[in-house]
Amino acid sequence: MRFTRALSAALLTLGVAAGPAAADSSPSASPSDDGSAPTRAGTSFRTATEIEQGQTATASGSTGDYLYWSFPADTGQRPTVKATVKLPEAHASQTWQIDVYDGLRRRQACQYGAQTRTAAQSASSVELACVLRTVRAWSEPWADDPLPGTYYVRLTVVGLPTSDLGLPVSAEVRADYKDIGGAAAVDGSLSEPLVPGIAVTSSKDGEDEKDGKDSAVLSAIEPDDGWSSGWWSDRWVWTGVGGVLAALAGIGGYALTRGSGRPSRVPPGA
Repeated sequence: MRFTRALSAALLTLGVAAGPAAADSSPSASPSDDGSAPTRAGTSFRTATEIEQGQTATASGSTGDYLYWSFPADTGQRPTVKATVKLPEAHASQTWQIDVYDGLRRRQACQYGAQTRTAAQSASSVELACVLRTVRAWSEPWADDPLPGTYYVRLTVVGLPTSDLGLPVSAEVRADYKDIGGAAAVDGSLSEPLVPGIAVTSSKDGEDEKDGKDSAVLSAIEPDDGWSSGWWSDRWVWTGVGGVLAALAGIGGYALTRGSGRPSRVPPGA
């Protein structure tokens, strides 16, 4: 009976511990409904327009332009970037491409998704997608693994007749993520996320006010719940639960294999 009660308590502990872990692995970020989504795009890494996770940004431009956005991605997240380009009524076939770069401006490979697509002459729009690898808390200096910090999205046309350059287009870009959790946890973490000076803002203090120049500042955007420290993951929960179950299994095995009482003594000389 004691072993049965102990096993029931362990299973209850397992259910309680697994609950928060399952709740943390939400499939994507909630969309922003505050009406503050950006309506323009930058023209370089330095002027990339910041968007939040789960937010749809729009922009207008011309074929041949480079359009840039940036968004934050934290440890354990698998970012997904989607873009829709609305094409003019009269155009030749066009090939559009979406590229994603990390905070060190290293181009990140897409696990899957239509990163490059060609729109037929009769098409009114073209849709692109890029699902990145899971962001790691730490990586070797020589590796090209995604790390927490700012990520850049670049949208441009790569196959276009010269006669169609400059035609007006509009684009929608959205960055979502899936929380992978402890399955992607690694030992170690970065001291700071890779958030370089990308946003350009007009300063009103000091020399900048006199010169009337723009100054580069650190990106102010970050995940909704802040940057992760990198040491905690649900892997710790499962490790603890596994240790408890192993201890209970040892106790149960001892209870089943021990004798029912002390061994009887054999009289000398028998």
